[in-house]
Amino acid sequence: MTSAAPEISSPVGVVAGGGAMPFAVADSLAARGITPVLFPLRGACDPARVEKFRHRWISVGQLGRAMRLFREEGCRDLIFIGTLVRPSLSEIRFDMKTLRLLGNVIRAFRGGDDHLLSGVGRILEQDGFRMVGIKDVAPDLLMPEGCISRAWPNDNAKADIERGRAVLTALGPFDIGQAAVVIDGHVVAVEDIEGTDALLARVARLREEGRIRAATGRGVLVKAPKSGQDLRFDLPTIGPRTIEGVAKAGLAGIAVMAGNTIAAEPQAMIALADAKYLFVIGLPA
Repeated sequence: MTSAAPEISSPVGVVAGGGAMPFAVADSLAARGITPVLFPLRGACDPARVEKFRHRWISVGQLGRAMRLFREEGCRDLIFIGTLVRPSLSEIRFDMKTLRLLGNVIRAFRGGDDHLLSGVGRILEQDGFRMVGIKDVAPDLLMPEGCISRAWPNDNAKADIERGRAVLTALGPFDIGQAAVVIDGHVVAVEDIEGTDALLARVARLREEGRIRAATGRGVLVKAPKSGQDLRFDLPTIGPRTIEGVAKAGLAGIAVMAGNTIAAEPQAMIALADAKYLFVIGLPA
């Protein structure tokens, strides 16, 4: 895990997957006078949005080429950010550098996303690079402690939050997911490989089917990093789309770990939560 924030060297290499977060990180770095260089992953990162930034395209499985490009751009510090649908090993075209490290690569693939990213991170660090996290390069994108919405959790919601935290703590060692939905003390759904959006859609469907009989406006989505997780990689993320999913699932709000959860598009997220009378709260670690 990261401890004290390291002194960041400029430029910083942003290994960019899908979604808006790589660009938010790049903007945050630039605002602090640190040059971001994006290394967008083919098939994942938005090619139109990446044109705004200095960038070099890379591919999964091409570690040798990636390392060469990192060095050409002067990027010692690297961050992984953004979504990526994990390919199977049989789908990846390895370069010679990756083939020489194949044993380490295969071990990295044998586990969840955090295990994969931390495994690849260790390979890069052995080659002289330094992996950093959101806390190090863009702390302004992390969820603060306390309630950031107009709505606040009531006593029932607070009890559901505590149950959700306990469930995620228990499941953490199994690397299953980072989210759970608890309604009136009942754990009705846990995040799996499909992610949080699919989790919330499942809860909405269970309500429609009458499998969940609790009144609309009860229950909480709780998100937290897995216990023992390297906090430089794969932090939980919430944003406007999460708010939409929570509203459709008929829940009362969202509780996440402050300082260890990424808040994507926070102003839009807060405005939407207020419009839908949902609470969003950052919990102390």
